[in-house]
Amino acid sequence: MIHPTLLWCGESDGHLELIDQTLLPGNLTCIQVRTAEETWEAIKRLAVRGAPAIGVAGAYGVVLGAQQYREDDVGGFRIHMEKVCDYLASSRPTAVNLFWALKTMKQVLDDAQGTVGELRDALLSRARALEAEDRETCARMGKVGAALIEDGDVLLTHCNAGALATCGMGTALSVMYRAHGDGRDFQVFVDETRPLFQGARLTAWELKNAGIPATLICDNMAAHAMKCRGITRVFVGADRIAANGDAANKIGTYGLAVLARAHNIPFYVVAPRSTFDLTLADGSSIPIEEREAEEITHPLGQPVAPEGMPTWAPAFDVTPAALITGIVTEWGLISPVDAAGVQSMFS
Repeated sequence: MIHPTLLWCGESDGHLELIDQTLLPGNLTCIQVRTAEETWEAIKRLAVRGAPAIGVAGAYGVVLGAQQYREDDVGGFRIHMEKVCDYLASSRPTAVNLFWALKTMKQVLDDAQGTVGELRDALLSRARALEAEDRETCARMGKVGAALIEDGDVLLTHCNAGALATCGMGTALSVMYRAHGDGRDFQVFVDETRPLFQGARLTAWELKNAGIPATLICDNMAAHAMKCRGITRVFVGADRIAANGDAANKIGTYGLAVLARAHNIPFYVVAPRSTFDLTLADGSSIPIEEREAEEITHPLGQPVAPEGMPTWAPAFDVTPAALITGIVTEWGLISPVDAAGVQSMFS
C-alpha cells in the first residue's frame, strides 16, 4: 500500500486520517476525520469500508468522541461515551467487527479508573492495540491461507478483501500477497462487484500495484470463467459469520458459491475471529444492509435506468456453510464448515 488505510495522527488530542476509497482508483486522497460524526459519515458513505477497517475506524471514532466532551466530570463522561458508541453503531448494520470493536471500547470504560484525561488515554491505547492486532491477524491469516495455493492456480475473488479493507494485508487478499511473496506462480480473476465496483476500483488497483497477475471480469462472467478459464479456487472475505459457519459477504458472494459448487471448485472464506458472531445460530438472523437506489440506477454518477425506477439494493448476502469448503482464520482452517468446526476453533 502507498498509504495506510487508517492512520492515527498525534496522541489523545489527535485525529484520524483515512484513504477516501470512494475516489479510487483515479484519485488517492486522504481525509482528516476529527469528530465522531465525521467518523460515522466516513463509514456510512464507504470512505472507509471492509469489516476489519470499519471496526478499527469505529474504535478511533470513540476516541474522537471522547475529545468532544469538555468537562471534568467522570460520570458525565461515561454517559457521553455510551451515547457515542451507540451512535457509531448505527452507521452500518452488517459488519460485526464494528460492534465487536465498540464493545471492546466500552469495556475499557468499564474497567479503567481515573480522570477524564486518563480515560481518554486508555481509549486511545486500546484503539491502537486493535489496529496492531488487526495487522498481525492479517499476516497470520495470510500464512494459513497461502498453504492452500499451488503453482499454476487460477483464483477468483469478489469485492475487496485486501489492504484497503483492513489495517494490514487484508483477509482474502492477504492469502494471495503471502503466496506471491513466497514465490508461488498463480493468477487472479477479479469480479467487478456491482453496484459499487469495489472489485474493479479497489481489488484490481491493489493487485496491479502488488504485481500479482490479475484479470478483471464482469460479475456475470464468473460462471463462464469457471468453465473456460480454469478457475481452481475462490477466496472471499466476510462481514459476519454465524455460529454454524453461514457467512455474510458482499452481495454476489452467495451466487459465486453456488457456481463454485456446480463446477466442483473449492470455495474459501477468509476472516478473523472478530468477524464471527456466535450469538447467531445461523445466517438467517444476520441483518442485511440495504443501500440507496441511486447506487443501482446511477453507478459512478451516471444514469443507467429510467427515472423513478423501483430498486432493491441489499449490500450483502449470506452463503450457507454447506457451500463453503473452508474458513481461513488467524487460528487455522475450519473445514468442514459447520457448528462443531466453528466451536472447536473457538474452544
